[in-house]
Amino acid sequence: MAKWFFEPGHTAAEFCVRHMMVTYVRGHFKNVHGTLFFDPANPSAASVEATIDAAGIWTGEADRDTHLKSSDFLDVEHHPKITFKGDQVEVIGENDAVITGELTIREITRTVALRVHYLGQWQTPWWEDGVDKGPKTRAGFMATATINRHDFGVSWDARLENEGVVVGITIEITIDAEAILQEF
Repeated sequence: MAKWFFEPGHTAAEFCVRHMMVTYVRGHFKNVHGTLFFDPANPSAASVEATIDAAGIWTGEADRDTHLKSSDFLDVEHHPKITFKGDQVEVIGENDAVITGELTIREITRTVALRVHYLGQWQTPWWEDGVDKGPKTRAGFMATATINRHDFGVSWDARLENEGVVVGITIEITIDAEAILQEF
């Protein structure tokens, strides 16, 4: 099985959550690291491990980012990493699969299913320190999942009138991954 690594500069995780009952807020994590064992001819044998630096959260609003890093939400001082490890793959289409694995946030681990769409692969240039090191094979993936933040101990909230909440419970996750074939 071919081994790939996620290219941190082109791999990101995004979340989307309801805010104040009227809109949605999105946030991003860049610099996602991990490895993937994947063969397009045998996707059911794939496995993945990924790590996100929780302190790298960015929503475009510094005060909100500080609050999300606090013990009310991610508690990055005590829980600096978010991880996913999955190896249960169900192929559901020519370029689509569901990979089930263990997502860990705040040291709480739950089983989560990622819906993955394979975008294909291509030979591309590879530059290091201004020097062309020759072509590398890159593959692209987009994955989505829905989680309940309370399942991971992310439970802060404030109540609004008429049973409203400041922060929704359901979190939509989208991951854009660019993987590079590891040379042996």
